[in-house]
Amino acid sequence: MDMSSADGIHTMVPRDKMCVGARKYRDFINGVPGAPFFQREFSFYCLERWKKEGLPEDVNLDDFFHYDPQGAYSVSQLGWSAAAFSPLFDEKIIEDRGKHEVVQDSAGRHVLVFKGRRSGFMPEFLDHPVKNRKTWEENVKWRLDPTTTQRYTDTEAQIQKAKEGAGQGMVMFQHVVGGYMFLRSLIGPMDLLYFVHDEPELLQDCMETWFKLADAVIARHQEHITFDVLFFGEDICYNHGSLISPDMIHRYMFPYYQQLITNMKARQIDKKRHLHFAIDTDGHANSVIPIYQKIGMDIMMPFEVASGCDVVAIGKQHPELIMSGGFDKRILAQDKAAIDREVERIFPVMRARGGYLPTCDHGVPEEVSLQNYIHYRKRCVEYSS
Repeated sequence: MDMSSADGIHTMVPRDKMCVGARKYRDFINGVPGAPFFQREFSFYCLERWKKEGLPEDVNLDDFFHYDPQGAYSVSQLGWSAAAFSPLFDEKIIEDRGKHEVVQDSAGRHVLVFKGRRSGFMPEFLDHPVKNRKTWEENVKWRLDPTTTQRYTDTEAQIQKAKEGAGQGMVMFQHVVGGYMFLRSLIGPMDLLYFVHDEPELLQDCMETWFKLADAVIARHQEHITFDVLFFGEDICYNHGSLISPDMIHRYMFPYYQQLITNMKARQIDKKRHLHFAIDTDGHANSVIPIYQKIGMDIMMPFEVASGCDVVAIGKQHPELIMSGGFDKRILAQDKAAIDREVERIFPVMRARGGYLPTCDHGVPEEVSLQNYIHYRKRCVEYSS
């Protein structure tokens, strides 16, 4: 190996030159059996409660809960739960409803929120920007132009940080709003189903626009970076299965996904690097796993337990699937004995299997006490070395 090219871009950094977080994270995405768990959490909705229970105001959560140092770096600029508009829609109040208000968000949706509070909960989505071809072309499509200069204002800074991370062996992620999440943010989950019947050509135009933007932006990034993971924010499932049919997935999403993956692989600076394909979805994901695997999906998260996802059972059924999540947030809110039972049910099996990163199946909710979570983290640390 030419060590001068082992910069994580042209050639993989040797393992002994990687930072600790990168070594552990690469063992995770490579599915190494028996490897120590990479330690992190999904997110938090409980910090205000925990501060009342004694969590220091200025605490570093990574140190306090013994999470691992950074092992991955994510390049964005292509949205996640909504389309990557540039410019964004103006945020404004549409209607005052007493304790609530209707606001237009930056994705052009009208949402019902608590007055004076717009985050930390799921709002009610009342309206979406695309109702027909006229609204698509006049209000939306031009905001997805890949040549818009302002779209790239922070590209140089992101690329520089990505290069530094790559030089330490970190796993390079490219985040993209998935096709279903993209269409849903434009049209809404109910009206999208009618569009399949009434406006199929408009849906194809939307997805063609999604592809051209994603491909152009990623091509710029790939001039400087070799990616390890293409990661889609999809949220295509609810508590009983997929929100759209397999036929709709194959028709409106997969042709564009396959072309994007093909183009990314062809542009990789390090041609030997495996490009993982990852999907993030809520809900009962079991039925869509084999569908996405047809086009190369090999990572999925966060496996919502309340919707029937069991990481132990899924891990046995799909031994090649890399998995993150799947620890029941409701059990975290019970007691230490319940936490211990779930730890012993999941962790030994999944560590022996490999390719599993334990996190709460969504953000840790307010119902979880600080002492319960500290106990959970002590159990996690047992599997960290």
